[in-house]
Amino acid sequence: MTDISTEATAPSPEELFFADTGLERARVVGVVDEALSNMDDGEMFLEYRQSESLVFDDGRLKSASFDTAKGFGLRAVAGEATGYAHASELSEGAMRRAAVAVQAVKSGHSGTMASPPTATNRHLYTDASPLTQMDFDAKVALLLEIDRYARDADERVRQVSASISGSWQVVEIIRAGGEFRSDIRPLVRLNVSVVVGEGDRQESGSHGVGGRTAYDVYVQPDKWRAHVDEALRQALVNLESQPALAGETTVVLGPGWPGILLHEAIGHGLEGDFNRKKTSAFAGLMGEQIAAPGVTVIDDGTLSDRRGSLTTDDEGTPTERTVLIEDGKLVGYLQDRLNARLMNTQSTGNGRRESYAHTPMPRMTNTYMLGGEHDPDEIIKSVDNGLYAVNFGGGQVDITSGKFVFTCTEAYMIEDGKIGAAVKGATLIGNGPDVLTRVSMIGNDMKLDPGIGTCGKDGQGVPVGVGQPTLLIDNLTVGGTAA
Repeated sequence: MTDISTEATAPSPEELFFADTGLERARVVGVVDEALSNMDDGEMFLEYRQSESLVFDDGRLKSASFDTAKGFGLRAVAGEATGYAHASELSEGAMRRAAVAVQAVKSGHSGTMASPPTATNRHLYTDASPLTQMDFDAKVALLLEIDRYARDADERVRQVSASISGSWQVVEIIRAGGEFRSDIRPLVRLNVSVVVGEGDRQESGSHGVGGRTAYDVYVQPDKWRAHVDEALRQALVNLESQPALAGETTVVLGPGWPGILLHEAIGHGLEGDFNRKKTSAFAGLMGEQIAAPGVTVIDDGTLSDRRGSLTTDDEGTPTERTVLIEDGKLVGYLQDRLNARLMNTQSTGNGRRESYAHTPMPRMTNTYMLGGEHDPDEIIKSVDNGLYAVNFGGGQVDITSGKFVFTCTEAYMIEDGKIGAAVKGATLIGNGPDVLTRVSMIGNDMKLDPGIGTCGKDGQGVPVGVGQPTLLIDNLTVGGTAA
C-alpha cells in the first residue's frame, strides 16, 4: 500500500493574497476602480500556483521539478479593445503601474461597467492540495513499483516510462466596486507508457488518468496496476498490427477518448470569438440543422472532480451545462464576457486563461456527445468493411474551413460485422461540419475520457475533458501506410 498522509489545512485566498503579502484589500479595490473607470468590463486576476512533476524513465528517476508561481493580471475592456498588464510581483506599486498601462486602451471611450457575474456557493472539487498528500520518497517509490510491475508483466517489455504530476491553484477575481470571486483548484495526473518488442520490431502503448482530486484516487495498487495493464495491452496490440489501407470507408469511433475528435473538429468552431468574427465554419448557422438527427453535443463545466471542470471560470462566472447542438441543430455557442457582450448574449462560464499572464478567451471545459439508442455490438455488426478507431494521438484542425487530420494510436479493421486485425498508421481526414452529418448510428455507451486532455488555443493551454458514445460515421477518408 502507498502511504497517504493526512492533509494539513490549506491557506485561504485571503491569506495568500493579502495577509502574506501585506496588501490591503481596500487599497487593491481602489486600484481596480481607478483602472476600470469609464470601461465596459474588466477585472484583476490574482493567482497562486504550486506544481510538481516526477518522471521515471529507463529504470531511473529522470527528472523531478517543483515550482511556485504567483502574480496578477489586470484587464480593462473598452468596446472590442482590451488593455492587459501583468506582473509576478504582488505589490501595490506593481498594481498601480499596471493600472496606468491598461488605461491606455480607453482613448476617450466612456463606457458603463458591466454587472458582475452571479455568485455561487457550490464546490465541485476539494480545496486540499494534492502536493502535500504524499512525500517525495513515496512518489519515487510508486514510480519504481510501476516500472517493475510493467517489466515483470511480459518479457517483451523493453522500455517503461511513468510520470506523476500535480498542481494546486488558488485564484481570486476582483471587480470594480470590490466584488470578488475565489476558487481553489487541485489537479493531478498519472501517465504510463510501455514499449514492447520482438526481434527488430518495437511498438508502444500509453495510458493516463487524472482529475481535480488528490493523488489517492489513482495511486492505490489496484488502481495503478490497471493503468499499467492498459498501456501494456495497447502496446501488444500494436505489436501485432498491420499497415492500414488508405481510402474512403465506414468508420466506427469507440467511446470516451475518441471524443477528442469532436472537441477539435467541432468544439473550437462553436467558441464565441470565432463566431463573432465570422471565422468559424459554423458562423451564422444558429438554429440550423448542422448534424444528423440524434446528435446532441454538450459542454459541461459543472461535473464533479473532472479535469475540465471549474467552479467558476477565470472571469468569476459560474460554469454551466451548455447545450451546443441539440438533435442535430445548432443551439448555442461557448461565451466569455467580452464576446457575449458584443454578441448581445450572456457568458456561459467559458472564459478561461492559462495563468495570470494571459487574457481570458472562450474555451471548452468538458465537451461530449450524448448517447443514443444502439448497442455498440449492433453498430459493429452493421459494418461489412470499415475501420474501428479506439484511441487517438495528435491531430490538426483548421477552424475556418473545419478540415481536420487525426492519427489513430489503436485501430482495427472491421470485416463482415466483426472486429478484425489491428492496424497501424491510420489517420482520419475530414471536415468537422460535414462529419457531423455522416453520423448514422449512436451508441448507448457514452463515456468520458480518463482525464488527460489539454487544449491549446492562441498559445494558451488549459485542462479539458472530452467524451462520446460509440459512433458510426459513413464514408470518412482514412489515410494509411499500406501500398
